[in-house]
Amino acid sequence: METATDPDPQTRAINWRVRVALAGLLLLAVAVVSVTNKLLTDRFTESTRNRAELRLALYSGNLLSELRQNAIVPQLLARDAELIGALNSADYTASTRRLISFVEEIGAASLMLLDIDGRTVAATDRNRLGSSHRPEAYFVDAIRASATIFTVAERETGGYGFFYSRRVQSGSDVLGVIVVEVDLQKFGRAWAGISDAVIVTDSTGTIILTTEPRWQGRTEEEALVRQTPANAIQRAIQATADWTQLPPDAYLQGEAVMRLETRIPFRGWRMASFTTYASVRERVNGVLALEIMGFAILLALSFYALSRRTALRMALFQRESAELRTLNVALQREIAERKRVQETLAVAEQTLEQSSKLAALGEMSAAVSHELNQPLAAMKTYLAGARLLLRRNRQEEALSSFGRIDDLIERMGGITRQLKSYARKGQEAFSPVDMGDALASALSMMEPQLRQRHVQISRIVPDTPVRVMGDRLRIEQVMVNLLRNAIDATKSEQNPKVDILLSAGETATLTVRDNGPGIEDLDQLFEPFYTTKQAGDGVGLGLAISSGIVNDLGGRLTARNGQAGGAVFEMQLPILGSDHSTQAAE
Repeated sequence: METATDPDPQTRAINWRVRVALAGLLLLAVAVVSVTNKLLTDRFTESTRNRAELRLALYSGNLLSELRQNAIVPQLLARDAELIGALNSADYTASTRRLISFVEEIGAASLMLLDIDGRTVAATDRNRLGSSHRPEAYFVDAIRASATIFTVAERETGGYGFFYSRRVQSGSDVLGVIVVEVDLQKFGRAWAGISDAVIVTDSTGTIILTTEPRWQGRTEEEALVRQTPANAIQRAIQATADWTQLPPDAYLQGEAVMRLETRIPFRGWRMASFTTYASVRERVNGVLALEIMGFAILLALSFYALSRRTALRMALFQRESAELRTLNVALQREIAERKRVQETLAVAEQTLEQSSKLAALGEMSAAVSHELNQPLAAMKTYLAGARLLLRRNRQEEALSSFGRIDDLIERMGGITRQLKSYARKGQEAFSPVDMGDALASALSMMEPQLRQRHVQISRIVPDTPVRVMGDRLRIEQVMVNLLRNAIDATKSEQNPKVDILLSAGETATLTVRDNGPGIEDLDQLFEPFYTTKQAGDGVGLGLAISSGIVNDLGGRLTARNGQAGGAVFEMQLPILGSDHSTQAAE
């Protein structure tokens, strides 16, 4: 016997037909979406591949055109009568101006005229005047050969330089070499704004030109190391993005890409481009979203029709209103309890905030002690020397020591002010700073520690001043921090050694290299409170503050591990204006 709540056979039949209709609609939606996805994916993928092939052909053509355009330049300049006359007479007064007039018409990156000893006697970049290129391949090979030589040279600052060179001779006498630098890096910068990634490899498979600077000097396999997503959420997002099951040619940082390659008819070079499927997925997913939206509307209408039937049954639930009111009262009690919990939580958060402020105050006190340690040590040494000089009645020398102590006190006051630069930028006006003088002052400040440790210091500084715009005190603070870190890194070495190189080119670059164990974690090196020293030796703010100072001055502070071991720090600052640089060179 059926109860009053059991549906009759007619109602059950209607419900069954509705369920079948909804299931059929869902199956139809899945089929339509699957077929649409397959067809549109193939079509848009082919379209994307065709555009990538066209760009690759255009890139290789532009690169080859630039190389061929500059290949004839050394042959023409090697026959220039004025350059030959300058090499014969050793009078290069007008040679640089003549090369500058040529480079504007040719479009090359730079021109250099080398004498028979490999010394730069004329150059479009006046900073290169007087530099020696005797061991360079573009000089040695050009002297030996009678034809134009092409050379790819790795730069010390990273990347590669591309040079055409040819020997200059008068009759059978070889006088020197003319060198033409080809600017191929401009193509990498231009490609980076259009393509996802482009590489150019030489005959050995080494990447010599790319839109990704970190890939230079590596093979393609080394550059395309797939980075697995770090957590489950990222893996789920990647799986959703790859649901179209496109056949990837390669993976770039964990993302599927299509790879296209072409051969450049020049010394076995090859060019490859990597294009993501992001545009394909976006276009396909846009169409699929419209289809899914249409089916969703149909389902919504179906459910709306079903909901109208349920309105007739609402009367059955009116008797439950009393229970709902009871539940409402219980919910109000729970809300009141939650409010009390939130008030308690607010009090706990205030307590935690105060504790955090106290912890930050302690960390800053440790940072101030860390930064003032070196000036205090130097003052102690100068005071001891002054006492000894006064006992020997050498008062003038003692006064000189007191003057140095006064300078160190000023420096300590400046350091305490500059420690605030980690939280905000300084407002002091910049002035010209001689990097050589600043380095000498920093080494003078580090003299007590150098004398105690017996560290071998190798310093290479240009003969001409290297000037930048900045705050000398902040620059010296960065130099002292780099020198102190280099000295500390050589504590475990039997023959500690620190090399210091100051060079001037497009930027003023200070390189500090040590023979210590190197750096384990380069990614976190400049993070605040990260340190590899023992407890009590440092709190990890030195490099973070130094990086902030260099950034404020418009430069950058980088670190890497040297090929022969040890750490290499480079501070690059914008060199003083071109007018000043030209006057210094003349």
